Amino acid sequence: MKEIEELDLPGDIYYTKDHEWARKEGETVKIGISDYAQDQMGDIVFVELPETGSVFMKGEEFGTLESVKAVSEVYAPLSGEVIAVNSELENSPELLNEEPYSNWIIEMRPSDENQYDELLNRDDYLEMIRG
Repeated sequence: MKEIEELDLPGDIYYTKDHEWARKEGETVKIGISDYAQDQMGDIVFVELPETGSVFMKGEEFGTLESVKAVSEVYAPLSGEVIAVNSELENSPELLNEEPYSNWIIEMRPSDENQYDELLNRDDYLEMIRG
């Protein structure tokens, strides 16, 4: 496992306490898992994606990731509708280990954009994982 100083934590995205990230792109938000999350999980071997058109509330489980170590739920950092899923992950779940920030899991149209401002910035997220 990586040392905290070795983690890739871009400053232009926001994070949740459950280790998801969110990046605003116009009127939509792409969502994935942080470098810390993929590092803790180990080799990801299966990704369960929601259906396009599904609606989730902030904090609600929208999918699962299975690694050689465990099965982990993935939670919506914002309330909204899923407008796209990264179907590449169904055949290549290891992409989340290789590059967790370019390999998003879902794209969502938020129903309350103010929730984006409630997410953790890089420094707050780093402080949280340091404990």
